[in-house]
Amino acid sequence: MKMLDLRTIDFATIVRPGDCVAWGQSGAEPVPLTRALMAQRESIGTFGAFIGASWSDSAAPECADYVNFRSYCGAGENRRLALAGALNVLPCHYSKLPALIRGGQLKIDVLLLQVAPAGADGRYSLAIAHEYLIAALEVAHTVVVEINDRAPWTYGERSIAEADIDFAVVTSRAPLALMSRAPSDTEIRVARHVSGLIGDGATLQFGIGSLPEAVLTQLADRRDLGVHTGALVDEAAVLAAKGVINNARKSIDRGVTIAGVMMGGPRVYDYAHRNPAVQFRSVEYTHALSVIARIDHFVAINSAIEVDLTGQINSEVADGVYVGAVGGAVDFLRGAACSRGGLPIVAMTSVAGKASRPVSKIVQSLSGPVSTSRADAGIIVTEHGVADLRGLSLAERRTRMLAIADPAFRESLAASGD
Repeated sequence: MKMLDLRTIDFATIVRPGDCVAWGQSGAEPVPLTRALMAQRESIGTFGAFIGASWSDSAAPECADYVNFRSYCGAGENRRLALAGALNVLPCHYSKLPALIRGGQLKIDVLLLQVAPAGADGRYSLAIAHEYLIAALEVAHTVVVEINDRAPWTYGERSIAEADIDFAVVTSRAPLALMSRAPSDTEIRVARHVSGLIGDGATLQFGIGSLPEAVLTQLADRRDLGVHTGALVDEAAVLAAKGVINNARKSIDRGVTIAGVMMGGPRVYDYAHRNPAVQFRSVEYTHALSVIARIDHFVAINSAIEVDLTGQINSEVADGVYVGAVGGAVDFLRGAACSRGGLPIVAMTSVAGKASRPVSKIVQSLSGPVSTSRADAGIIVTEHGVADLRGLSLAERRTRMLAIADPAFRESLAASGD
């Protein structure tokens, strides 16, 4: 491991033209490294970058003059790239990312990581994210780390030795945090319908965004909830502090919260720091059907951009712009469907847009791709109720979906299929 000075780091000696550079997403991004990389892009020449959900301004549209950006999602600041036509989308299930990385279809040559300082054993913690970074560590020919003494030290399936690191810089900064907004009154109404389906002892998976977190705010009176999720969020830390989440009844990993990445801020970072009851795993564990199916009463809570009357779900494109992802929703919905007593839930408000020009999110035909097939649809929830589509015919599904659509659109939706 060679120590470098961040002020004089020369990425032209580390990244070759044609290489693909990857880094941790959301709060796991090693921002000082990514900003230095982007600032030096011209001296490197054309290269690629695989990014997850971006919370910083590093991957900016103006950097596309030398950098070919690829991502599995359009979330966060990636939306700016999508609007500028500078985002190459990889439309795959989140669970497939490690196989694509190891197989070389998703080429990663240089990996940038943010780690917490080494412990007594001399090994560094991956801090905020494991997920697909484990596979990337196996294939990258060069690993550059930011050793951030303010990054949370977390437990997981993998830590890093000095021998794994080629270059390192030392920093002291607060990791990126998600600027979350309070849920709307309508989202709270959706959340109350969802919470009514969740009993004591359930193990939860939740997507990111204000609506899944709103669901968590409605569960303070439950007991012995567990967590097995891709993204660990602030509201989960709040419920854990109250003793609601204790993982006491989990079928596997009893007593332990399992996650792939943290997508929140100081509340969840502090909760996970030096906490052996929170363990991070790779995508191959968090999203594996064989793992999830072994968890009794597994409740998957995800959201959508729009759902058609038969249950087909678009979670990728809104108004022609790539803003979402195929992501892990299908992985978790299928897992919940295989779980004993599991619930595959997709929750959303029934309308989008401005109050003066609302647009129905329940539609006759999707305006974007089918991210989740109707065969994988389970329970759709809006502020108007719950539509359990499991075991229903297409005609029966139409009736259930119309009942949870906004009343202002029900007549036109009903007529659209005639």
